[in-house]
Amino acid sequence: MENKFAERTHLVKPSETREILKVTERPEVISFAGGLPAPELFPVEALKDVCNVVLNEEGAASLQYSTTEGYIPLREAICQRMKVIGIHSPLGNVLITSGSQQAIDLTGRIFINEGDTIICESPTYLAAINAFKSYNPKFVEVAMDDEGMIMEKLEKQLQEHPNTKFIYTIPDFQNPTGRTLKLERRKRMIELANQYDVLIVEDNPYGAIRFAGEALPPVKHFDTEGRVIYISTFSKIFAPGLRLGWICADETFIEKYVAFKQTADLHTDSFAQRITAKYLELNNIEEHIHKIKAVYKERCTAMLSCIKEFFPKNINYSLPEGGLFIWIELPESVDSGELFVKCLENNVAFVPGAPFFPNGTKKNTLRLNYSNMPKEKIIEGMKLMGEVLHRELEKETTLL
Repeated sequence: MENKFAERTHLVKPSETREILKVTERPEVISFAGGLPAPELFPVEALKDVCNVVLNEEGAASLQYSTTEGYIPLREAICQRMKVIGIHSPLGNVLITSGSQQAIDLTGRIFINEGDTIICESPTYLAAINAFKSYNPKFVEVAMDDEGMIMEKLEKQLQEHPNTKFIYTIPDFQNPTGRTLKLERRKRMIELANQYDVLIVEDNPYGAIRFAGEALPPVKHFDTEGRVIYISTFSKIFAPGLRLGWICADETFIEKYVAFKQTADLHTDSFAQRITAKYLELNNIEEHIHKIKAVYKERCTAMLSCIKEFFPKNINYSLPEGGLFIWIELPESVDSGELFVKCLENNVAFVPGAPFFPNGTKKNTLRLNYSNMPKEKIIEGMKLMGEVLHRELEKETTLL
């Protein structure tokens, strides 16, 4: 039969991270690959009670079709949570999505014309790259340092690319680097967006998981012209399997998001929305988040200590104040894809860094996740990984 696929299907490939997760499902593998929350922290017992309450009080409604915009009590709770971090939004500016990944995909569908320029951090979130790629934009990467995207380099790219549609940024504990955009750069990003008339897509799945340093307001807090589209999720602070995210944006934008969401799934899971709203009503989610932060701080500290103890000294690595990830930069001659194969042979896994660069650069990088493994497994896996790194880097030195 003749190939009937649309041309855009050639632009999108399966997620490298998801493919790696398939390989690392063997029980003997210690995996630092996925961006997975710790499952033992999911509020299972509380949710059992909440499910019963929802089914007893509003069982039929919770299983019925619902509005595209989302369950009003949940949207109201989201508005209250955003208010605490400096985003004051009316209800009409909030749309519930099926995870923040749907919000990212809808953003591409609504805003990207073929050939439009998308500016992003270098590196950036792999699943956002894949979502945007299907609309065939031009990706322009902006270098980062330990304080996030460098604003002088951002302005240079805005000057050189007048058809830029939006800046995609993850300011808090960025995926994959774990870096945080400092306060003055957040303000400057807004100034540049206003000056060059571009949108900002602020992706904030990790902001609530800060376990060190000082909390910073979102970029959207400084938005005076309604040009920041703010995306967040319950996946990292509650339960990713419920697939609940949201978009907060100008009402004109939300109208388009609603129309395009209706072509995708009509509305997000009614039952998931209602049990989440009821959980927020009956429980103090901040206490739950506090437990998450304590565990992740311990695991991050353990992983950083292991890097110092077991890894070669001629590497660079990030020092996250929250989130899920540590970023490693190896000597330029090292290909982390080849290193992944060697590590997997020793039953330890990570994500090679190259796929996080939209234009395919910097193969000497990798991402480590510390949230999903207990401390003793982190120590064991990092020691194994360190042994492989020492062997491979010694080979590189010998070849030189």
